[in-house]
Amino acid sequence: MDYTFLLGIALIFLATKLLGILCKKIHLPEVVGALVAGIIIGPSLLGLVNFEGDSGIFLEYAAEVGVVLLMYGAGLETDLTEMKKNAVASFVVAVLGVILPLGLGAGAYALFFHENIADHHELLKCLFVGVVLTATSVSITVQTLREMGKLKGAVGTTILGAAVIDDILGIIVLTIVSSMTDPNVDIGGVFIKIGIYAVVLVVLFFVVKFSEPFLATRDGKRRASIFGMAFCFLLAFGSEELFGIADITGAYFAGLMLCNSKISHYLDVRVETINNHFFSLIFFASIGIKATFSGMGGSMWIFTIVLTLVAIISKLGGCGLGSKLCKFSWKESMQIGVGMISRGEVALIVAAKGQQVGLIADDLFAPIVVMVIVTTVITPLLLKIVFKDKKGAGGADSGGEDNSSKEEVAAQ
Repeated sequence: MDYTFLLGIALIFLATKLLGILCKKIHLPEVVGALVAGIIIGPSLLGLVNFEGDSGIFLEYAAEVGVVLLMYGAGLETDLTEMKKNAVASFVVAVLGVILPLGLGAGAYALFFHENIADHHELLKCLFVGVVLTATSVSITVQTLREMGKLKGAVGTTILGAAVIDDILGIIVLTIVSSMTDPNVDIGGVFIKIGIYAVVLVVLFFVVKFSEPFLATRDGKRRASIFGMAFCFLLAFGSEELFGIADITGAYFAGLMLCNSKISHYLDVRVETINNHFFSLIFFASIGIKATFSGMGGSMWIFTIVLTLVAIISKLGGCGLGSKLCKFSWKESMQIGVGMISRGEVALIVAAKGQQVGLIADDLFAPIVVMVIVTTVITPLLLKIVFKDKKGAGGADSGGEDNSSKEEVAAQ
């Protein structure tokens, strides 16, 4: 057996914690430290940790568990009443947050590489770059808002709701564009799957509601924490494998179904304790570890800058405009727009699909990875700025009470 993965875990823990402490001292979200730590110990700089071989496979799987549990926890912390109130806003934000990146991304690629959009294949290549930019990954946003005590409320729930809808819309757009080059893709079948998925979620909601009294009795809290995580992983697996919907979306829905239960706070503390001490550290560091900057020429670096700027501006503009149309203030619209900037692993998955169907060239993958890294790192920094109140605080005071109460529950 190769025990290198133990060394990798130790290095990730030490680096993320040290950089996290440093970031906290200079009033930055600790998650920024974890991302930077991954870049430092990864192949881009020191090369101490990578995702190669059996050890790398283990770290990659652990990172995936981390993001699944992170979104499960976000679901548990969601205020369902607030989410219902902001359902229309979430939909509008998601739609504009897909349309603008799709158009601007495709246009930027076409103009930079002088593509002939009259040619069917060249047009599809442009569109696929736009599809990559439509993807949103709010796992970094969730962690940052949680640190600042801003996950609940109109802005936080709108971001989470829009991200879920964004995922569904992204799948539809991806399927449509892929079907133009792959005749085996059935667009109608995708819509049917999404409809069945919605029905399954409704049925599961009533099953969970019916099971709650059984889970909340006597030692039910301890029992429920195990059953809850099992339910999270089952729904994450089923979403990805049976319906083609991201596993993190299924995990979020699992938490959402339990968020109004009497033991939701207890469940949240339990999963956060496990995740914050192991899996999420590996996940956040893994984003930096995956960053590779070698082999890129001057023109590709320029395109990387263009692509990154378009990625930031398109989400900020599309989601911010959607928020403003739904009567949010300018400050709240900016907060929602910034919260939707991060692309994360979803964009990489879409890009990999583009490679498979021959619409994303190999040399274009590096700029996409860099764009993902930059948008992921910059999102928590911008969130810290846009959530700053008049006194200059980032809202941590409201999160302090929540953290102290969680420590009390964790001690039970």
